[in-house]
Amino acid sequence: MSGSTSYHAGLSAEASVSRTYQAAGYRVRASRFRGKGGEIDVIVQRDGQIVFVEVKKSASHATAALRLSERQIGRLFATASEFLAQEPNGQDTDSRFDIALVDRHGVVEILENALTA
Repeated sequence: MSGSTSYHAGLSAEASVSRTYQAAGYRVRASRFRGKGGEIDVIVQRDGQIVFVEVKKSASHATAALRLSERQIGRLFATASEFLAQEPNGQDTDSRFDIALVDRHGVVEILENALTA
């Protein structure tokens, strides 16, 4: 897959994940939030809880799950901390990290609270 094709496939996967969360009653707070340490694909909120979502797309959910490295996880935590610093309750804001897996057919699987700091 070329860089451009991969980029657009990623955007499509992120949009699909955002719609999945919206259908479950979440409000999208940010897409592709950039911090000093990295980027978070989707940030949603419901009932005061902020959910940081890393989207992984591949041929299957299993191969998508394998695409998350320890280094990426560290960057996610650092970037989430930057985002929470802007919230009224700061680091005490109720939050979690989900992984959204998207397969070649566009089927979304959400792994809630997949990462813990």
